[in-house]
This record gives sequence, structure tokens and C-alpha cells, in this order.
Amino acid sequence: MTNKDMICVAAIAGAFGVKGEVKLKPFTEIPEDCLGYGPLMNEHGAVIFTVQSWHFAGKMIAIRAANVTTREQAEALKSTKLYVPAANLPPPEEDEFYYRDLIGLSVKTQAGQNAGKIIAVHEFGAGDMIEIMPKDGASYYHPFTKAAVPKVDIKAGRVIIIPQIAGAARREDEDGGADKDDGLDGAGG
Repeated sequence: MTNKDMICVAAIAGAFGVKGEVKLKPFTEIPEDCLGYGPLMNEHGAVIFTVQSWHFAGKMIAIRAANVTTREQAEALKSTKLYVPAANLPPPEEDEFYYRDLIGLSVKTQAGQNAGKIIAVHEFGAGDMIEIMPKDGASYYHPFTKAAVPKVDIKAGRVIIIPQIAGAARREDEDGGADKDDGLDGAGG
């Protein structure tokens, strides 16, 4: 299997308790879904373990697997990323996309100008961002919202963006959330 055939669904955060339970940080929208797509593997498709049982441990998931029986074994796996074959995942709903399917798509503006290619998708906490590499210059980020990216056509291999939305958000951040010339002269109204 190639890396593109595998999807990272979780990472091992360390040991949980003293009996060999492994604590996972899930990357799926519904945390426990990371356990429902078959054995958890490395990026090359080799099985790391098959989950025998699990329970929540705060925002993490603690699992038990036959081949991990001590805290030391569980700790040795810390930071290991866990994958499943992409073919095991359900197809995305309409207007939903797997990040891996966006990588490599060409980017055009609403005016039809070539803006580059998507090289990554990031989650920074305030919303998803696509990273675009133009033909010339450095890569840049663009919000991945319906307003800023009104059209995603996986089959055609492209997305349409509205650069002005990203520019307006950038100006608002730089100005501290308000226009510098707000039209007020201090005269009270």
C-alpha cells in the first residue's frame, strides 16, 4: 500500500494505567470512529494492533490489545500514528471531503485566474485552511469555508476560491478587528 492508500485516524498518546492499556488521540470527527475501520496499522499497512476493548479516558480513548500487555510496551509506542486503509472509510457526504482528496487540486479564482495547487490542508483551531502553492512565490493560506471556496470539484481536479474573502479577513486581523478609518471624528454621532 502507498501512503495515499492509508488514512491517519489516531496517534498513540502513551500508556493508560499499569496493565498495558494504550491511550489514543483520535483524529476522527466522532472520536470512537477511529476504532471502527479495521485493525490499526502503520503508514505502510503493517498491523500494529487489533483493538480488543476500549473506553473513554477524558478526550482520549484507552484501548486494550493482545500484543500490548505492559505499561512499558504501551509507552514505547508513544507518538506512533495509526492508519487504516482509505478503502475502509465510508464515502464522504455531499459537500464533505477527505483532506487527502484535496491535495493536488488546481486552484482558480472566481474570475478564472490560476491561483496554484493545494499542497496541504491545516486545522489551526479557528477553522480549516488550505495551503496553496502558486506558480511563482511562496505558499499561502486560504480559508476552507463554503463562502471562501464556493466550488470543489474533485472529479474535475479543481477548486474555485474567492481571494477577497481571505484578504478581508487578513485586513481585519491586522487592524485589530476594525477599519482604521471608521469615519468617526470623535464628535459623538
